[in-house]
Amino acid sequence: MHITARFHLRLQGPAHEPIGPGKISLLEAIASEGSISAGAKRHKMSYRRAWQLVDEINQALQSPAVLTAVGGRKGGGAVLTPAGQTLVRLYREVEAQALSSNHLALEQLRNLLSELPPTPKA
Repeated sequence: MHITARFHLRLQGPAHEPIGPGKISLLEAIASEGSISAGAKRHKMSYRRAWQLVDEINQALQSPAVLTAVGGRKGGGAVLTPAGQTLVRLYREVEAQALSSNHLALEQLRNLLSELPPTPKA
């Protein structure tokens, strides 16, 4: 049995919606695809929903995470700002450090879980 561990960090401020793994993943998709629309498609969500999430992120930060360009001959697009890039980088660093610093405890949890018999299916 292959058991993996994942941490789900959520950043919660008093005046904004939380920023968690879904929003960070959306930012990564926007950065790699070059547009909110393509990032939304990668996450199988509507453009409207992706835009709402980007707006929540932008409002939570001191400066926007995503800048958009209006369509035209070159087709517009979206890019992560330095603040957006820093948000993604630091978020992923915290996740990696949490996994790394808890390696021994996670290995013990894996061993404990692998000792459990499989649950019978109904």
